[in-house]
Amino acid sequence: MPPSIARNTKNPALRSQTVSATKTWKLEDAKARFSEVVRMAASHGPQLVTVRGKEAAVILAPEEYRKLLPKPKGHLPLVQFLQGLGLDEIDLTREHDTGREIDL
Repeated sequence: MPPSIARNTKNPALRSQTVSATKTWKLEDAKARFSEVVRMAASHGPQLVTVRGKEAAVILAPEEYRKLLPKPKGHLPLVQFLQGLGLDEIDLTREHDTGREIDL
């Protein structure tokens, strides 16, 4: 039998802030089926845990969590990094090369 999973529909403002695929678990259900909650976070997206009907925690897959972390100091997007190298000043023209002569 599937766990009791329901969408948070009480407050439309809260619902719009949560991920549309987020499932809601009561704390006691999440505790009893923690392995399943973790598996679902990895395969179906964030899992919302409530305590007495109020949002209390979100279980995320590690890759989703890493996306939320701030970028390290000095981090530049690749385009800005490459522009800062001065690559446009390098002469990339090649000499015409017909190859080498080989005695057969």
